[in-house]
Amino acid sequence: MSLTTRVLIALLAGLGVGLLVSASGNPTLASVARWVEPVGTLFINAIRMTVIPLVVGSLVAGIAGAPNPGALGKVGVRAFAIFLVTLFAGAIFSALVAPPMLSSLAIDPAAQEALRASASSTAATTAESVQRIPGFAQWLIDLVPANPVKAAADGAMLPLIVFAIAFGLAVAQLTGESRGTVVRVFEAIRDAAMTLVRWILWTAPVGVFALALALAARLGASAIGAVAGYVGLVAIMTVVFGVVVLYPMASWLGRIPMREFAQAALPAQAVAFSSRSSLAALPAMIEAARTRLHLPEEIPSFFLPLAASVYRIGAAVGQTVGVVFIAQLYGVALGPAALASVVLTVVATSFSVPGIPGGSIVIMAPVLMDAGLPVEGIGILLGVDTIPDMFRTTINVTGHLAAAVAVSRGRISDNQPRPHT
Repeated sequence: MSLTTRVLIALLAGLGVGLLVSASGNPTLASVARWVEPVGTLFINAIRMTVIPLVVGSLVAGIAGAPNPGALGKVGVRAFAIFLVTLFAGAIFSALVAPPMLSSLAIDPAAQEALRASASSTAATTAESVQRIPGFAQWLIDLVPANPVKAAADGAMLPLIVFAIAFGLAVAQLTGESRGTVVRVFEAIRDAAMTLVRWILWTAPVGVFALALALAARLGASAIGAVAGYVGLVAIMTVVFGVVVLYPMASWLGRIPMREFAQAALPAQAVAFSSRSSLAALPAMIEAARTRLHLPEEIPSFFLPLAASVYRIGAAVGQTVGVVFIAQLYGVALGPAALASVVLTVVATSFSVPGIPGGSIVIMAPVLMDAGLPVEGIGILLGVDTIPDMFRTTINVTGHLAAAVAVSRGRISDNQPRPHT
């Protein structure tokens, strides 16, 4: 049985058992579910511990060892174009669909008041989260880390990537044996990290089962509650955008059969869905790019680490829907000009979304302020963000792989034949 099949079975089994535990109301079963949850957390921590050596090793080795440095430049230009086009497409799609869909939902006034009270009670936490969001000037300064080791320790991936790219370019200027030695060191770091990843992925069904069981047991069938419309709309729109835009993009631009792409993406999607972290799914994406899609080496070594850190198509969809929902909840009408401004702000802020669970909600403050909505609305969205974030993260990973295939334009490594499916 393939890893994909085992992970999907584990995911469905965990959700099913968790819902049964929640429905039973048995405190003993609930305590068992709480004891199972650390197993899932261990799995996610194990994946995350490989991210730093994998990203740095891949980028430095990929850039410094590239036989054709011009290829990386072409990959970067294509990537930026695809990022912008799909982000605008996702935000515009949401801005057009979300208002009529949400306006048709009758939100109970008592539920509205309860949600607003909840936002007020979490105002301090929300304000603290907002204060941690850097302004543009500080964000620009932080792109160049004063201490790369500290950036790695803090999990600041974008500054670390800037350092790795700059270091890789510097190594590429070395001549003779010096360049080869440094490249081999970072290739060894990358390969060792990938070996560790394969060991960890072998345990993926156990980790995914534990995460899904604990989540379903904690939330239960009533998790959606008064915001069922918002949660359901985010889930549906991310799935629809993936099916209508991302999968065809991979097939058309990447010249890879849609079924083959879907099968290759499933393991990474399962990790993303259960962990709610694009970076946690990065090792699985790299594995899919190398062993199932057989993409050119600059894709897993350069493009995917970059995309996983800066490209958040799920944020473009989810943030826009969230803004429209908050506007309806507070009785604020968003006209065409306001929606257009929201789209622009969402696309701009999506590049700075941290790769953590709920990251795109925390970074929503500028979007809400731009639309004239209370920032306290973030407290509402954070309170019900578990399920939407699962779908946003999954579509992020789908977007990373679809863009990777599109950027590569279907070029297959000469020494690796395409597998038959």
